[in-house]
Amino acid sequence: MLVLLSYLGGVLTIASPCILPVLPFVFAGTGRSFARFQLPMLAGMALAFAAVASLAAVAGGWAVEANTWGRRIALLLMALFGLALLFPSLGDRLMAPFVAAGDRLNRRAGQGHSIGGALLLGVATGLLWAPCAGPILGLILTGAALQGANAQTSLLLVAYAAGAATSLAVALLAGGRLLAALRARMGTLEGLRRGAGVAVLVAVAAISMGLDTGVLARVSTASTTRIEEALMNGLGLGGRGEGDTASAPGNAMMQGGAMMQGNAMMAGGAMMQGGAMMAAPGSAMMAAPGAMQPQGGEASVLPVEGRIPSFSGAVAWLNSEPLTPLQLRGKVVLLDVWTYSCINCLRTLPYVKAWEEKYRDRGLVVIGIHAPEFAFEKDIGNVRAAVRQLGIAYPVAIDNDYAIWRALENRYWPAHYFIDGQGNIRHHHFGEGDYAKSEEVIRQLLAETGTVPPAQDATVSPVQGGVMQAADWGNIRSPETYLGYARMDHFASAEPVARDGSAAYTKPGQLALNQWALDGRWTVGPEAAQTGAPGGRIVFRFHARDLNLVLGSEGDDRPVQFRVRVDGNPPGADHGLDVDDEGNGTVRQQRLYQLVRTTGEVRERTFEIEFLAPGASAYAFTFG
Repeated sequence: MLVLLSYLGGVLTIASPCILPVLPFVFAGTGRSFARFQLPMLAGMALAFAAVASLAAVAGGWAVEANTWGRRIALLLMALFGLALLFPSLGDRLMAPFVAAGDRLNRRAGQGHSIGGALLLGVATGLLWAPCAGPILGLILTGAALQGANAQTSLLLVAYAAGAATSLAVALLAGGRLLAALRARMGTLEGLRRGAGVAVLVAVAAISMGLDTGVLARVSTASTTRIEEALMNGLGLGGRGEGDTASAPGNAMMQGGAMMQGNAMMAGGAMMQGGAMMAAPGSAMMAAPGAMQPQGGEASVLPVEGRIPSFSGAVAWLNSEPLTPLQLRGKVVLLDVWTYSCINCLRTLPYVKAWEEKYRDRGLVVIGIHAPEFAFEKDIGNVRAAVRQLGIAYPVAIDNDYAIWRALENRYWPAHYFIDGQGNIRHHHFGEGDYAKSEEVIRQLLAETGTVPPAQDATVSPVQGGVMQAADWGNIRSPETYLGYARMDHFASAEPVARDGSAAYTKPGQLALNQWALDGRWTVGPEAAQTGAPGGRIVFRFHARDLNLVLGSEGDDRPVQFRVRVDGNPPGADHGLDVDDEGNGTVRQQRLYQLVRTTGEVRERTFEIEFLAPGASAYAFTFG
């Protein structure tokens, strides 16, 4: 079923606006042999697309950079191809070496056209075609990144590429009949050749300016995401938890895109849902949050949901020597899957620490499973510093390769798994809240091991302050928002995003709720936007009590000062933990910074941050 869905998603690529600049390259081969030219060209396109997508699935940011250079080379090749169509004499000179080589190949094959040349042209076109991806492809890629490359992932990618090639083949055959009719009327091929050359050059210009993934991606008239979302929901593969209300997703990018569904936030396959961030389904556990949670009071039977995972995939351990399931036999274990820049993880941390302190001597072992979301969270030094600053004393396994994440079939940050003395997973909870129930489960599992906590013990009530203070859920109207192009949404600057290149941006005169914009010189990468000159600004129209921003600088020895304004004024009493009442602050580490905490009425406001030096990187806004 997933293979069929991936194939249908690929077929729908032909209706996506970002495919428009690629079509002139496809139709430029109209009139040639389908078997000897058009079919190899389509095969080359599919191979290039599948290769780039596969690299993206297993190599993350490296593949994005590789695709960036591949697109540049492809643009050069396509520009030369367009000039060759426009000026036949230039084309003859450019193609002379290839014609000679092709003639040798063709003499051997007894044919009159070069299959190799068509395949190469298809590969170059495929590099330009790769960014045309919808939510189905986003789910495949994100699931592969989190769960590792495997045969199923490769099969789904091949099915997606085959579907797209099928739709383009149909368009090419239809285009051939159309052009044949035109030739019969016009009596000349030269005009068509020159017209194709002009179309190719216009398309190259459009792609180089980012119109293929910028402006065209925002055009909704031919958007396929609604159709793909309906397909996913119809087949029961949407991955929404209970209580979600489905609505049309936003634009989906190469690595997932950003989707808002009712009060849920999906970004790069991640969904913000009731205080939990959900990663792409892939082959992960598909049950809705709470579906396996026991009902009733302390005497209720907790079902067996699985086994404790092996920790052998952890790349390092903090606060402990490496632990094994055998060493933990007879202990009640709480696994806290988290990452240190995740606001939802930070707000659950006071409870996890309080449980560990209260029940440590009664047989509870808490283990933090640090599974990174951003590349900088893979830096063990960064995680070590965060663990120290957050006061975490229990063992932390560094799960940079997502081995433990996959073994748990996990999809959420934070996620809590409760394991009995026999190594069985007996309960889980995703996201914030329901703390009393979680503590009740701990007590019940301890009782099963023979350690009975006093019945009169009150549940923990840790002090929550600063960034760990519970969110004001009733007043949050703004979703988690990413600033890297891989998961960007609601971007409102007039200029299209120049991927991985330095560019000047301007903020609009007015923003709608949840729109944001860059102002000044920035370089936008897949994960973050980085200032390229002093005075770079970000503006965001938000509605929440708290505004947080994940920030970093080029190094601890190169801090970047910044200044915050709310509705054009210093924040005063509404300043966050990491700024003073004048709005001044400094980026020193790669972490989450609390910039606004409203003390009065929570309402819609305009936030602005100005960086006084280059080198600061902004990753994601979160709210509380």
